[in-house]
Amino acid sequence: MAGGFLGKTLAAVSLSVALASVTVKYLGGGSVAACRNSLSSCRFHVNSNMMSGFHGTKHSHNKARTSPYPGSKVQRSQVPNDKVGWFVEWSDYNPVEYTAVSVLAGPRWADPQISESNFSPKFNEKDGQVERKSQNGLYEVENGRPRNPAGRTGLVGRGLLGRWGPNHAADPIITRWKRDRSGNKITHPISGKNILQFVAIKRKDCGEWAIPGGMVDPGEKISATLKREFGEEALNSLQKSSAEKRELQEKLHQLFSQEHLVIYKGYVDDPRNTDNAWMETEAVNYHDETGEIMDNLTLEAGDDAGKVKWMDISDKLKLYASHAQFIKLVAEKRDAHWSEDSETGCPG
Repeated sequence: MAGGFLGKTLAAVSLSVALASVTVKYLGGGSVAACRNSLSSCRFHVNSNMMSGFHGTKHSHNKARTSPYPGSKVQRSQVPNDKVGWFVEWSDYNPVEYTAVSVLAGPRWADPQISESNFSPKFNEKDGQVERKSQNGLYEVENGRPRNPAGRTGLVGRGLLGRWGPNHAADPIITRWKRDRSGNKITHPISGKNILQFVAIKRKDCGEWAIPGGMVDPGEKISATLKREFGEEALNSLQKSSAEKRELQEKLHQLFSQEHLVIYKGYVDDPRNTDNAWMETEAVNYHDETGEIMDNLTLEAGDDAGKVKWMDISDKLKLYASHAQFIKLVAEKRDAHWSEDSETGCPG
C-alpha cells in the first residue's frame, strides 16, 4: 500500500525504532508528533525518559517476542535482535500464524478475518467508529495486512488482539503521597524525596501487578475509557447497585475532572503483539494531592482484576508489560522517590 518514497521513510523510522536511539516526544498538551510523508516532518527527539521496549533498551519490543504466546502453547519463530527491524532483508523469515479461537469466534470487539469478502478495513484512518490510526504515525500495509511499526515478532495473525493494526487502550495512573498517621508526607531515607503511591491491580489472566486499564470501545473518548476502566477494575463498579453507581460516579468525576498529566501515548511492548496487531495506549496520571478524594473511595477488585491495592512507587516494582516505565515517568514528573541510586537517569 505504501511504497516508493513513503516506504523508504517508514523503513528509516523502523530503523530508529529498532535501535531505540530516538523516541517520540509528545508536545503541546500531549499531542503526538506524527510521521506524515517525509523524514523532515517526523519530529523525533532524543528523550531518555521514555519507555523501555523500543524506548530505552538496546532492542525493540522484547516482550512482543516471548514464547509461549499468552494463553496458549504456541511458540513464536525466533527473531534475532539484529533482524527485528523491517529494513533488514530476511528472505527466510517464516513467522508462525496464530489467532486465538476466542477472537475467531467473532465477538463484537474483534474484526473479521482479512480474507472475508465483506470486510474492507480503512487502515491509517478513522474507520467508522473504529480508530485505526496509530499514535506513532503511519504504518505500512502489506498484502492487505498492517505491519507492526516496531518490527518483527515471529508471529502473524492477531493472537489475542481483536483489531488488525493498532489496538487502543487507556491506562489511568491514580496517585497520592504516602503519609504517616499524622498526615505528614513520608520521605525516603536515602533519596530524600517524598514517596508516591499508585493504585495497582493484580491481573487475573497472568497474575502480574499492573495499572488498571483496558481497551477503548469504538466511538468512546479516551477520558471516558480511563474513568470507566478504573471504576470497573479498582472499585468493582459493575457489581454495584444503581444508587451505589451514581454515588461512585460523582466521586470519580471529582477525581477525573481535575488537572492531569498525559504520561505516554503510543506503541506498547506487550506479549500479545504480533506482526499484524499491536497494543497502543494513552497513560494518564490523575494525582490526589491531599488524598481526600481517594480516602472516600474504597478499593475493591472487579472485572479483570483479582486484587487491588495502593503500591509504593520505586525502581523495585515488577509490573505487567511496560507499566513500570509509565510509573517511572510519573515519579519523575511529580519529583517523587524512584531509586536509591542518585546516578540513575541521564542529564537533560
